[in-house]
Amino acid sequence: MDGCVFCEIVSGRAAAHRVLDEPEAVAFLDVRPLIKGHVLLVPREHRGTLTDVPAPELGPLFTLAQRLAGAVERALGAGGTFVAMNNKVSQSVPHLHVHVVPRTKGDGLKGFFWPRHKYESDAEAAEFAARIRAAL
Repeated sequence: MDGCVFCEIVSGRAAAHRVLDEPEAVAFLDVRPLIKGHVLLVPREHRGTLTDVPAPELGPLFTLAQRLAGAVERALGAGGTFVAMNNKVSQSVPHLHVHVVPRTKGDGLKGFFWPRHKYESDAEAAEFAARIRAAL
């Protein structure tokens, strides 16, 4: 896709510190890492969000995310990883990308990066669950 920085990286027209280059996806270091070693995994084909990814591509993509999470832990001596993605809201580049961030106890990251909003009641939670089930 024209103008997509991640498509430029995938094609080799833009530089990046690649850590993985597979037929399905490419992974490279985030230029604005939360923690050093923060990797972005992007599908080789331009896909805007998770809902744009055809079902047959999901398994291979998340298998690579799984491999990256293990590799980041082993390579950096991390205690674990934070694996996440945004869809539209807070998605800085409109090309699906999976964040794989190394974690260690006391690294300064506190849970999620946004405030929590509790359900007012169990009934309200049940209503939200029902609405999501109906949409599936």
